[in-house]
Amino acid sequence: MTTERYFYEPSKGHGLSHDPLNAIVAPRPIGWISSRSTQGQRNLAPYSFFNCFNYKPPIIGFASTGWKDSVANIVDTGEFVWNLTTRSLAEKMNQTSAMLPRGEDEFAFAGLTPKAGTIVQAELVAESPVNFECKLSQCIQLTAANGDKIDTWLVLGEVVAVHIAKHLLNSEGVYQTALAEPVLRAGGPSAYYGISEEQRFDLHRPQV
Repeated sequence: MTTERYFYEPSKGHGLSHDPLNAIVAPRPIGWISSRSTQGQRNLAPYSFFNCFNYKPPIIGFASTGWKDSVANIVDTGEFVWNLTTRSLAEKMNQTSAMLPRGEDEFAFAGLTPKAGTIVQAELVAESPVNFECKLSQCIQLTAANGDKIDTWLVLGEVVAVHIAKHLLNSEGVYQTALAEPVLRAGGPSAYYGISEEQRFDLHRPQV
């Protein structure tokens, strides 16, 4: 293994053909976020800067570069839904990333079925096997180390309802991650990855 390192300071540019940041912090779960405007217009968009941040209460979040429709809808209504992206839904998820004219429905554009939420007004993606209904907890504008505000918004939401396809739970009630075939975003303009049971390994936390 070589000890030679490529070094750069992000503020001065990376000097590579593609920014390596999101290829290094990868693969990442996809925030496939559905929301609804105050006028009732549906919106569905994927975000690759997404993760889970707290157990009790469960908090998930995604970051949006720019004040996009998803952020505006969530701030206005206080609600959204996260929908699990699986391998069979990857192409449709990708379609929902298209820059459609304002007011055009991404559900219809991608051939997806909107399903009414149980608690929130935003619709679920019916084809997705896992959905989290969420209530907005915080919307934070990010800042640089020097305090300058960045045009990026971190949206955090409390999961208030969970929908799981029953075939993804085994007889002991344990969720089968690989069985769902989740799609994970990697680096570059087009790279995604899946996971399989063959890649699994187990580690138990040390008892000290």
